[in-house]
Amino acid sequence: MITNISLMSVFVNDIDEALEFYTEKLGFVPKTDVKLANFRWTTVHHPDHPELELQLALPGPPLDEEDTSAVRRMMQKGTMHAFGIATDDCRKTFAELTARGVEYLQEPSERPYGVEAVLRDSSGNWLVLVEQRPYTGEDFS
Repeated sequence: MITNISLMSVFVNDIDEALEFYTEKLGFVPKTDVKLANFRWTTVHHPDHPELELQLALPGPPLDEEDTSAVRRMMQKGTMHAFGIATDDCRKTFAELTARGVEYLQEPSERPYGVEAVLRDSSGNWLVLVEQRPYTGEDFS
């Protein structure tokens, strides 16, 4: 039986830079950092949710060169979506993160499902910050 998601990966340009961003700007905690001859396995997690690790990965194997190039192009264009982050107060969290120097694409805005802001990580990936509230399909009409 599947119990939960335990690992997800986000492509980054530089693992050390991303590690600094996710720990110092977002408050995540380092979990694993193993350096092998041609690969580095680096993960962080939110302090309240150690069961979900976020792997900071360079684009490359097991992707082939064509896919690696496509991922790098999307990252360079700033169109790569990483993941959503839940918050209990989007406006307050947005203010705290931007005060720490986190770049944003969209200030907090009312949506049918709550309040949403869009930020960028140090590699240009979109991070969606959401203060969710109950909604139904009718809320989108």
